[in-house]
Amino acid sequence: MQAALRDLLARRRVGYALEQPFYSDPEIFRADMENIFYRDWLYAIPACELEKAGSFVTHQVGDYGVILVRGADGAIRAFHNTCRHRGSILCKAAKGNAPKLVCPYHQWTYELDGRLLWARDMGADFDASAHGLKPVACRELAGLVYICLSDNPPDFDSFANLARPYLAPHDLSAAKVSYSSSIIENGNWKLVWENNRECYHCGGNHPALCRTFPDDPTVTGIEEGEAPPHLMQHFQRCEAAGIKATFHIADSGQYRLARMPLKVGAKSYTMDGGIAVTRRLGRVPFDDAGSLLKFHYPTTWNHFLPDHSITFRVTPVTPTTTEVRTTWLVHKDAVEGRDYDLKRLTEVWIATNDEDRRVVEDNQRGINSPAYEPGPYSAVQESGVIQFVNWYCTTMASRLEPVAMAAE
Repeated sequence: MQAALRDLLARRRVGYALEQPFYSDPEIFRADMENIFYRDWLYAIPACELEKAGSFVTHQVGDYGVILVRGADGAIRAFHNTCRHRGSILCKAAKGNAPKLVCPYHQWTYELDGRLLWARDMGADFDASAHGLKPVACRELAGLVYICLSDNPPDFDSFANLARPYLAPHDLSAAKVSYSSSIIENGNWKLVWENNRECYHCGGNHPALCRTFPDDPTVTGIEEGEAPPHLMQHFQRCEAAGIKATFHIADSGQYRLARMPLKVGAKSYTMDGGIAVTRRLGRVPFDDAGSLLKFHYPTTWNHFLPDHSITFRVTPVTPTTTEVRTTWLVHKDAVEGRDYDLKRLTEVWIATNDEDRRVVEDNQRGINSPAYEPGPYSAVQESGVIQFVNWYCTTMASRLEPVAMAAE
């Protein structure tokens, strides 16, 4: 399959959609998991989801089950969700709280830091210290938790050092989860991302979102060179007030940050454009600062607003199904019914997510047809899609096993 995938990558037409196997072939899906999702840093959860010592959540990424848990020392750690005895799943619930992690099969008991504390009748020579839970690389960045399934994780600090000052004014350490939703989109994970990376489709599909979010290709796209004047004015106003705003994209193309304006007069993602939460999350000094847009391939895009924040997590399930989890964060002291109305807070993105699910599924069904032929992207409206596809193809090509040299 490596040779076939390499050939597909080599013959792809730049500026055009990918060929059908990229969106449906089980072997390419396996290659995506092994070369991207099992090797890169993946956004997992907002740190505030683990409210206290013993709080845990479980997360499935392909073949890997992961437990994320807050220890007695307050640190967040991640472990493979498999007991060191005979491999049983350790935590079966999606989330919970426990003073220790106890395997339901034979009750092997682990400390929250992964150490094996107790295993019945294992004999005098048994070394408990050699049978702790297997760790998963885990980093917390300004209230966002990332994991990496590789035994040799790539650099995280370059991204973290860039993102931290952008995220700092949003005070995610003072956040709580007000609501979360998980939906399954019957489409390949790359189609989910391609749809996200443009607003060419917004006017015809997102009536609620378009009340506040501009379908301006300079906001949604990847612009080369200096930003247009209206964006530069917005960046400069924000930076003069002490909040990082200027567009920045990594040389690799894997992540980007920019604080983009909403439509004139809009302050938050609500049906009337007004603030959604009166008890603000963060220290953004004015209501019309727009949204800090952050993406980090392959798992997350985010919207950080003056009053609340929203994170999105993309997890492939099969070649043609993808989970999208959305989490709304508000200040930990904000009271539902007093400081915010949950329907008002969530209705725009609940509707938008469902609309995006529909267009992704329609896209997948059309690609499944034998008549499908990759068409050209709009350089004006779909520069973000071009950038994502280029990142994907460059990343995959660089990580495939080198071609074996023929014997002389």
